[in-house]
Amino acid sequence: MNKRQFLASAGLGLASLPSLATPAAGSDKAGPALLTLTGAIGKHNRGAFDPDFDQMLGKHKASFDKAYTFDFAALTRLPAVTIKPTLEYDGKVHTLRGPLLQDVLAAAGVSGDNYRLLIQAIDGYAVMVPISDIRKYRFIIATHRDGQALPVGGLGPLWAVYDADRYPDIASKPIKDRFALCPWGVYHVAVQPT
Repeated sequence: MNKRQFLASAGLGLASLPSLATPAAGSDKAGPALLTLTGAIGKHNRGAFDPDFDQMLGKHKASFDKAYTFDFAALTRLPAVTIKPTLEYDGKVHTLRGPLLQDVLAAAGVSGDNYRLLIQAIDGYAVMVPISDIRKYRFIIATHRDGQALPVGGLGPLWAVYDADRYPDIASKPIKDRFALCPWGVYHVAVQPT
């Protein structure tokens, strides 16, 4: 199965399971959990890894005793920032919007600097990023591109991304290399002590 077929299947699977969604913090009627934070988090709103319920997390070797999940509404309730990077897939400037990843981490009770993040995408792509770089490059969890919600099967529904044009050490790289630390289709962030 190629990547696009996998993502389309995953999206259909997510869309068909709203009754199984884990409620997000502060939400009376939560949508499906789109982002799960695990590891060294200070708050949680769901229990331990369930191999039947959390099959994709299991395939990506995740395991946890507690987690903090966000649905789309919970993410969009956080303060949003806008960035305008030149994107590698078409070489054009696009407007991306979403909360700072450091604000998402704070909502899950993550504080301090002695962490690194394993950021995982639904296609299995994963990157390890020190929390200092998350702050330095002002990573966002993009929920929108050019005013439209990011779709599953495209770059979404969530994309961990920064404004590559803003930082000389990144902007000096060929455009195809600027976003290596920016997985699209993000669904899991494991917070690990350094």
